[in-house]
Amino acid sequence: MAETLPRLRLDPADPLAGLGGFASVALEIGFGGGEHALAEIAAHPEVALIACEVYANGIASLLGRLVPEGGEAGAPLPPHLRLWDGDARIVLRAVPEASLARVFLLFPDPWPKARHAKRRFVHPENLPLIAGALCPGGEWRIATDDPTYQAWVAETLAAQRFFAPAAPMTMRPPDWAPTRYEAKALKAGRTPLYWSLRRV
Repeated sequence: MAETLPRLRLDPADPLAGLGGFASVALEIGFGGGEHALAEIAAHPEVALIACEVYANGIASLLGRLVPEGGEAGAPLPPHLRLWDGDARIVLRAVPEASLARVFLLFPDPWPKARHAKRRFVHPENLPLIAGALCPGGEWRIATDDPTYQAWVAETLAAQRFFAPAAPMTMRPPDWAPTRYEAKALKAGRTPLYWSLRRV
């Protein structure tokens, strides 16, 4: 955390610094333990990824998978990865308009209590931010196994104009990397839903 994170930390004053040579830029909101983020950068070396996570345990998990013990200060790091250990909305406001090709929001905290609904990232107040950062035709991937959040996503998307209507899928598409949270949900017998939304 002390040595490797600063080497990867995004600069909100210049969020795309060093990423101009890549084919496109993606953003992951809440990467958990980092499994999906690491799978994405391994599968798509031509795509830059900005991965956001506010919880220290998740950041430490990703960094532990990324660099060997003793290599924190000098081990090579993926040139197409940037980390942000703060609110993802700061990044969405900082990146140039229409600069992202894809946004991931996979198995977020459902905030199941009604009084906590405003904390959900799928929220009418956040949709303009996400839509503004995505290029036309850009993709927003959402996945959740929580029935309350599933209903909330469906209701919120039905009332918006930024993304083309799309029904959720009950099976993860083959080009979506799996996550630890998905595996946990399936083991517990819950059925995740997956949305692939295109910016109009």
